[in-house]
Amino acid sequence: MSAQQAAEFIELLKARFEKYRERHLGISWPEVQTKLQENTDKLWSLNEMEKTGGEPDVLGHDEDTDEFIFYDCAPESPKGRRSTCYDREAWEARKQHRPKYNAVDMATEMGIELLTEAQYRELQRLGDFDSKTSSWLKTPSEIRELGGAIFGDFRYNTVFIYHNGAQSYYASRGFRGVLRI
Repeated sequence: MSAQQAAEFIELLKARFEKYRERHLGISWPEVQTKLQENTDKLWSLNEMEKTGGEPDVLGHDEDTDEFIFYDCAPESPKGRRSTCYDREAWEARKQHRPKYNAVDMATEMGIELLTEAQYRELQRLGDFDSKTSSWLKTPSEIRELGGAIFGDFRYNTVFIYHNGAQSYYASRGFRGVLRI
C-alpha cells in the first residue's frame, strides 16, 4: 500500500469505528490509529479483509498483549471469500468441481485467522450476522480428523453451529476472520 492508500484506508476504518461505537466501548481511536500506523503488515491484512467484503472493525483490546482485535463485521459472510471448502486437505480430496480457494489457506495468505466458535458467538451478540449466509469456523482437530468442519449462521433469532464434510462448498458460505494488532 502506498502512504496515501494507507491514510485513506485508516480514514475508512475510523469512520466505521465512529459509526459503530457500541462495538468497542472503552477503546479510543487515537490508540488504534497509532497501532495501525506502526504495523503496516497488519494494515495490509486489514485491507485484504476489506477488499474481500469483510468490513473489519475493532471489537476488543487484549490488556495482556496490548493488542486490538479486529473481526469481519459485514452483515453477511464476506462475498469475496465465499464458495470455499474448508482447507487444502479437503480441496485436494475433491476430484471434481474443486472450488477456486479453501478458507484456511486463503485466511493464511491474508494474514488472518478464521473465527473460533466462541468468537463467532461473541460477534453475534453485537448484531444479526449471517442471516442469509454462513461462515466456516476454526474447526477443532478432533472433528477435522474425522473429515468434518464446522460453520455458523443466524436463523430464527438463534446462532446455529453446524457441521459439514470439510470438502463441501456453497455459494452462500464463506469465512470470517480475526486479526490482532
